Amino acid sequence: MDFQVDGNPDYGRLSVRLGPGDTFIAEGGSMAWMGPGIDVRARLMGGFLRALVRKLTGGESLFVGEYGSERGGEAAFSPSRPGMVVQRAMRGDSIILTAGSFMACTPGIDLRTMFGGLRSLFSGEGLFFIECSGNGELFFNSFGSIIEKDIDGSFIVDTSHVVAWEPGLSYSIRGMGGLKSTLLSGEGLVMEFSGAGKIYLQTRTMGGIASWLTPFVR
Repeated sequence: MDFQVDGNPDYGRLSVRLGPGDTFIAEGGSMAWMGPGIDVRARLMGGFLRALVRKLTGGESLFVGEYGSERGGEAAFSPSRPGMVVQRAMRGDSIILTAGSFMACTPGIDLRTMFGGLRSLFSGEGLFFIECSGNGELFFNSFGSIIEKDIDGSFIVDTSHVVAWEPGLSYSIRGMGGLKSTLLSGEGLVMEFSGAGKIYLQTRTMGGIASWLTPFVR
C-alpha cells in the first residue's frame, strides 16, 4: 500500500494506492474519487457502542468507510475543512487527537474515546478526545497549517489551536495572567502543557474565522 499527501499546507489531500487484498479505513464522507475495481463498505470501527460514543462525543462519523480491492486500485480522500493533512507512522505508540481531527488509517490502528474531564470543556476542545494506538499509518488534519513542537518542560497554547499531542504530555487550563489580563487581553483561557513529547498545533481556528466573518454576514 502506497500513500501520497499533496496540496499541503492549504488544501491537503491523501491519495492511496491499494495492492491486491489491501484494505484502508477513512472517515465517512471524505472520499474524493476512486478508480474502478475499488470496493467500499460501511463499518462500525470498534463496534456499535464505541462508534456511537465517538460520534456523540468526539465529532467523528458513526460509520467509517473500508476500502479494498481484489486486484488493487487507487482512491483519494479530502477532509471537510481546508488545511493540512499529516501522516504519522504508529509503531505501538499512542497519540491523542482533538475532536474532528481524525481522517483515515490502516487496519492496525485502534481508536478509543478518551474523557478529558471537565477541564477540557473550558479548553474549547470539548469533553472528549480520540486516542489512537497500534501499528500502521494514521492520517489526521487541521484547519490551516500544522506546526510540530517537541516539548520538554512547560508550554502554553491558546485554546482551540491544539490538534494532537503525545501521551507523555499532560495539560491544565488557566487564565492568561491575572483576572484583568484574562478578560481584557483577548486571549482568555490557555492550555499549559507539561512533560515530554510532541504536540501538533494548527495555525488557524474555526472560531477565529467565524468571528472575522460575522460583520460581513447580512
